[in-house]
Amino acid sequence: MSLLVYMDGEYVPQEDAKISVYDHGFLYGDGVFEGIRAYHGRVFKLDEHLDRLYRSAKAIMLEIPLSRKAVRSAVVDVLKRNGLSDGYVRLIVTRGRGDLGLDPRKCTAGPSVVIIADKIALYPKEMYEKGLEVMTVVTRRNLPEAINPAIKSLNYLNNIVAKLEVTRAHLLEGVMLNHQGFVAEATGDNIFVYRQNRLITPPLSVGILEGITRDTVIDLAREAGVPVGEEVFNQYDLYNADECFLTGTAAEIVPVVKIDGRIIGEGRPGPVTRDLIARFRELTATDGVAIE
Repeated sequence: MSLLVYMDGEYVPQEDAKISVYDHGFLYGDGVFEGIRAYHGRVFKLDEHLDRLYRSAKAIMLEIPLSRKAVRSAVVDVLKRNGLSDGYVRLIVTRGRGDLGLDPRKCTAGPSVVIIADKIALYPKEMYEKGLEVMTVVTRRNLPEAINPAIKSLNYLNNIVAKLEVTRAHLLEGVMLNHQGFVAEATGDNIFVYRQNRLITPPLSVGILEGITRDTVIDLAREAGVPVGEEVFNQYDLYNADECFLTGTAAEIVPVVKIDGRIIGEGRPGPVTRDLIARFRELTATDGVAIE
């Protein structure tokens, strides 16, 4: 059975879900998006994702043609129509159809809203049990002074080039440094290390996306009595961590056990990581907006 895709107020089969080649989201990456998860019939952190979507849109002067309430309802409805109690939603807003020039004023048809609901699995299940091997990539994270990382835009070329390095090395994920050589994030996830009885993650100032799963993990760690800090750190700190893991909406929490050939900790997911995974799964089983 074909999945249905929400496109500007209509539901169309996925094979018929098409945009204009003149859409500035396609031509220039001019748009914003959110990835959202549903667990056990509930949409997890939906309001937080919508807050970030509208902030991103405001930053690039993109007027979302629907109210927050309407977008919220559409996200729930697209999951319901596709019978997905557990799934992934990609919510996209583009500048809309224009011409071959950069000028956003030429997008006279107005912004376009697309919502896709499907399944997703970034990493094999065994990676959550055994842990990932990752590498540091050569590609540096975009300068935050050039493109604010708080804007979750459709332009992901920086991350894609880094991902190409990873795949050529036959690995699944890589760590990106910023222009100063500090650890920023993975190609599509935030990063945490547990070292000297403290959990630390890079601050937003190094050029990272303020991940919603990242914020959730910080809250869960504090509830568990684990000291948490946002601090700059480098590869040396990665290599000498007792534990390391990545977080993201699609990735959830995935342990890292080897970085650039160095074994992290004991070479298997550590107790703090395992505890946070358990707490996260418990939270996603009960928290969220019901799909009714």
